[in-house]
Formats: sequence, structure tokens, C-alpha cells
Amino acid sequence: MTTYVALLRGVNVGKARRVPMVEFRKLLVSLDCTDVVTLLNSGNAVFRARGGTPARFASEIAGAIARNLKLEVPVIVKSAKELAAIVAGNPVKVNAAEHSRFLVAFTQEPVALGELEAIEPLVKPPEQFAIGKHAAYLYCGDGILKSKAGEALLGKRGRRATTRNYATTLKLLALAEKAG
Repeated sequence: MTTYVALLRGVNVGKARRVPMVEFRKLLVSLDCTDVVTLLNSGNAVFRARGGTPARFASEIAGAIARNLKLEVPVIVKSAKELAAIVAGNPVKVNAAEHSRFLVAFTQEPVALGELEAIEPLVKPPEQFAIGKHAAYLYCGDGILKSKAGEALLGKRGRRATTRNYATTLKLLALAEKAG
């Protein structure tokens, strides 16, 4: 069995695009996923499954959400090993107190990661931006809401990515490691 992390983009923000975590867990179980655990109310789940690839699971989960919840939701799935590589490959070092201002951008395919280069011109000190082998990283020193780069990453320029702050990313990694 392999452990995976599923990340939904743009759900449970405001009143639109609601995906209750109870329903999300049931949906994953219906796809033969086991040991399903969700984190927060923002579309994060850790699960175990046999066979398949992260891309296949992303497609199946997105299809099940569309059928069952009548929502078109981008889904990104990473294996626990991939998530560990994303954390290990982080070139931007910030202290724990700054983890809420530090975003990790996840994409399903590498070409989408390359598209995030368009954000680079928007980065202004004390911000830091880096695209690694498996993810992009944006530290918004003055806060995410004050950052033009953060706005772009969360908006249309980052439409093929989903972001999590570093604190959430580390919690997901801990859950994935615990799941085995």
C-alpha cells in the first residue's frame, strides 16, 4: 500500500465551492482508499491505496467530486515520498513563526510548475520565490494579502497549482509519515 496526499484547489473559501470534509472522506473511501484522514477544512486528505499513480488518483477524485458533489475542483495528488521530497527540497528557509506567510505551490505535472516562472517579476523584497524540482515556494514577508506575487500565485497565474502554507505542508507530511 502506498500513502498519498490529496489537495483540492479553491474549496471552502467563502460560501461557494463547498466540499464538506465528511463527504470528502466518504468519497475517497468509495474509491477504495483506506486510512483516510482529512486536515483542516480546506481540502486536504491523507490516504492509502493499492496501485495507481498520483495523476490517476487526482483524475478519479476530481471526477468523483464532479459526479457526487456537482463541483469542478482541481485536484492534485502527491505520494508521501513526493511530499517528503518537496519539503526536503525547500530552498527558502524561514523560522517557524513565519510558516503562515510561506506558501508551497503544488502542481500535478512539471510543465505547470514551469508556468509559475511568470510570478518572478512580481516578487519584491523581503519576499523570496523559488521553483524547485517538485514545487514552488513563496515567502511573503509582509503577509500574503499584501503580496502581488502571492495574489498572482493564488489567482489566475497559479490556476494549475494549489498552495498550502508551510505549517499545513509540514502537518500533512507528519500525517503521511504516520500513515506509513
